[in-house]
Amino acid sequence: MTASPQMQEVIDMLTPDPDAPVEGPTVQGIRDMMSGVLMRVADFPEVTVAPVSAGGVPCEWLVHKDADPNKRVVYLHGGGYVAGDVNTHRTFCSDLSQTAGVAVLNVDYRLAPDHKAPAQFDDGLTAYKWMLENGPDGAGAPTHCFVAGDSAGGGLALAVIMGARDAGLPVPTAGVLISPWADMHMAGASFESNSPTDPMVQKGALEWMASLTLAEGADLDDARWSPMRGSYDGLPPLFVHVSSIETLLDDSTEIAARAQAAGVDVIIEQVPDVVHVWHALGREVPEASAGIDRVCAYIRSQCG
Repeated sequence: MTASPQMQEVIDMLTPDPDAPVEGPTVQGIRDMMSGVLMRVADFPEVTVAPVSAGGVPCEWLVHKDADPNKRVVYLHGGGYVAGDVNTHRTFCSDLSQTAGVAVLNVDYRLAPDHKAPAQFDDGLTAYKWMLENGPDGAGAPTHCFVAGDSAGGGLALAVIMGARDAGLPVPTAGVLISPWADMHMAGASFESNSPTDPMVQKGALEWMASLTLAEGADLDDARWSPMRGSYDGLPPLFVHVSSIETLLDDSTEIAARAQAAGVDVIIEQVPDVVHVWHALGREVPEASAGIDRVCAYIRSQCG
């Protein structure tokens, strides 16, 4: 498989010019980059957007007119814990609602560096707990529910699922992890082996984001921000979608291996020649469109 012309254009756009001066990342630069890549006009006229406070956490419900309000997805956006919001991921979440037939709770959790961990975990777990008792039509429990996320939000999704189990809450029907960043040690060999092929995520940038997110002296093994290293006992089924050429590949493969060892029903699919969280590029990119459809097919399959 080779990248489509549309995907190759994205790869070329994201690949740094080797002759350009190297400048260190900034929080505003990361936020501007995400907005520029992900915020776009999308035509979802049959998806209702309704802001809501989920136990004090700002969120929004995205619900297609034919979606089942009792099948719910809590979505945790990516952005390295320092960027991203409901605006950057509204198009993707709208597509999830329309294509999977579910109500999506798009969570606007607090960001570093203004809010150190575990603020992100606390907000995600609070929103999940609220969703167990409230849907887009008011109070009531879901028939099926999911926790999903991409990149840092993918790691956060796994952490929230573990946190729900530890708090004695019902675990979701399944979890969906897209290119998850799930280990603050960043010890995977793919950080080196895939560095030449990943135009988006490099170890140095993640180390910088981690330094902004974690308090000094924080335990890097803590499952609230390194869920890859947490306990997988009693977790629901997991679906992991990852690019085979991204630096975070080993976070996904290690999650799958540890989950399988604990008896969790896990599916991991490695997709070649795509960028980190390629789904977010939208329907104009064939690989992104296929990725969205695959995630939605998995969600539908878990709803019986």
